[in-house]
Amino acid sequence: MKRPITLISYCLFALIGAHISYAQSSDYGLKHYNLKRGLAIQGYDPVAYFTENKAVEGSEKISHSAEGVTYYFSSAKNRQLFIANPKQYEPQYGGYCAYAMADGDKVRIDPETFKIVDGKLYLFYNFRFTNTLKSWNKDEANLLPKANTQWGKIVSGG
Repeated sequence: MKRPITLISYCLFALIGAHISYAQSSDYGLKHYNLKRGLAIQGYDPVAYFTENKAVEGSEKISHSAEGVTYYFSSAKNRQLFIANPKQYEPQYGGYCAYAMADGDKVRIDPETFKIVDGKLYLFYNFRFTNTLKSWNKDEANLLPKANTQWGKIVSGG
């Protein structure tokens, strides 16, 4: 009797792990990106968050489009870094607010309010005296797994 339960547990954990890794990939449909006329992160350079640890506006003249999503960059070097490894620089949750994603909500972001956690870019809502990054920082250990789970449900249609 223990063997089937162990096998079922193993399969369940494998399925959850695959689901979470899928949830963080960008291989979901365009409908799940936070875009305005095909432009990601409101034109901010996704690489600069990592290389300069700040939000830097990109230029329409230094851009890259892939699968219907356009990114702007502040330098040709950043553009090349992105092209070489886009998954490293793309924001999590399609560029929606990480804090709101813990409740399964797709909420717009302020591209200047961000955090890098374990080499991944998370963006946050920060308007009208509400900065969700502050709330996120108070409970990140609980909110991050919730956001991952909710995002997995969204991209899988569940």
